[in-house]
Amino acid sequence: MNAPAGFPLAMIDGLLPSASRVSPAFDAVFLALLLTCLLVMLALGGAAAVFLVRYREGSAAPRPPLRIAAWKFETTWILATTAIFIGFFFWGARVYLRMMSPPSGAATIAVIGRQWMWEARHPEGPRELDELHVPVNQPILLRMTSEDVIHSFSVPAFRVKQDVPPGKTVTAWFEAVQPGRYPIYCDQYCGTEHSAMIGDVEVQTPEEYTHWLSRSSSNSEAARRGQALFVRYGCSGCHVGNSAVRAPRLEGIFGRPVPVEGGKFLVADETYLRDSILLPTQHVAAGYAALMPSYTGIVPEGDLLDLVAYIQALGTQTPPPPPSSSPASSAPERVSAGTPL
Repeated sequence: MNAPAGFPLAMIDGLLPSASRVSPAFDAVFLALLLTCLLVMLALGGAAAVFLVRYREGSAAPRPPLRIAAWKFETTWILATTAIFIGFFFWGARVYLRMMSPPSGAATIAVIGRQWMWEARHPEGPRELDELHVPVNQPILLRMTSEDVIHSFSVPAFRVKQDVPPGKTVTAWFEAVQPGRYPIYCDQYCGTEHSAMIGDVEVQTPEEYTHWLSRSSSNSEAARRGQALFVRYGCSGCHVGNSAVRAPRLEGIFGRPVPVEGGKFLVADETYLRDSILLPTQHVAAGYAALMPSYTGIVPEGDLLDLVAYIQALGTQTPPPPPSSSPASSAPERVSAGTPL
């Protein structure tokens, strides 16, 4: 929402568009802190200038003793400034927590940073380079990672900035409140073409966004790409029914609790599947040997997203249970690695 006419936040809005749900609260903290620092600077600077001139050496200005004890003045100053800035701390922390806590029902979009471009992958299938189409008044959760070096995803109009390190998934969210185009930048120096790593967020009305999706890729495109990668990386050699190597079946596994070594259950969400590909010995499926090699440095981030999309689309049948010798048969302790269905 925009700041009302005449409100001091219009000063910021005139210099930098305010186009997200949280930007007015962000701007209010920033402007209040800026004005407070400016007033303190003017007060102290003005007092210092007056004392330098009025009480300069040789001046006839009277110099009577202080009417108040110095400790009382110092205590009052310390307590007043401490209270003011503690108030700013809690105010800013409240806004920060709001910015870090995506609302329920947010649409999730995967974003990959690489030298020197941003790639966005929608759950419906479409992929974009240096562009991101989103509907207005819809919370958007970005799940971001990098394929090479540290990048920093920044949309100033939304007051969004999130460092994106390689080998780790981080999140950021926003809710655009005005249709239009807003620049995307990389705010972390990432190499020789860092300044060219820019793009745009296209905020559309719900009707425009639905039309854009309808003429873009179908929602099965990511799964189709993942199916080809499943064969290309040799996953089909172990995780299919007629394989000579005993490995867990993947049909219907996505979003369901699965038993792992140690008598625990983990939910097979995106994080679990990603870790199972890159760090296969971290959580070994109960009743199976730790034979799978690590694909760290072999499978790029984009292919990981497609593989997860394929596994998610593998059906809804309950996967076959592990052998009876599995620790899972002894009612293990339940530990959640996500939100169980």
